[in-house]
Amino acid sequence: MVPESYYTVLSAILFTIGVVGVLVRRNPLVIFMSIELMLNAANLALVAFGHRAGTADAQVLVFFVMTVAAAEVAVGLAIIVAIFRLQRRLSVDELSIMRW
Repeated sequence: MVPESYYTVLSAILFTIGVVGVLVRRNPLVIFMSIELMLNAANLALVAFGHRAGTADAQVLVFFVMTVAAAEVAVGLAIIVAIFRLQRRLSVDELSIMRW
């Protein structure tokens, strides 16, 4: 049986990798992948803490977070595809066209 502390350490490592990906990279697709990694790390921590507490409330919250993350990806990717069709390149620094 794997202790819950291993899951929390793995969650912290995954969240840190996601934060570094958001801060360092300038490609919107990589930033979206990093945000998804951070959300999955939070889900892993929620499941680990819910298991420790002995309730299923955290698992219900994880399903809600996964639903919101799926909607965020669908909308975000649609925006990225629309911008790519206009500019033929992707860079977060050049997305000032969104502010009119």
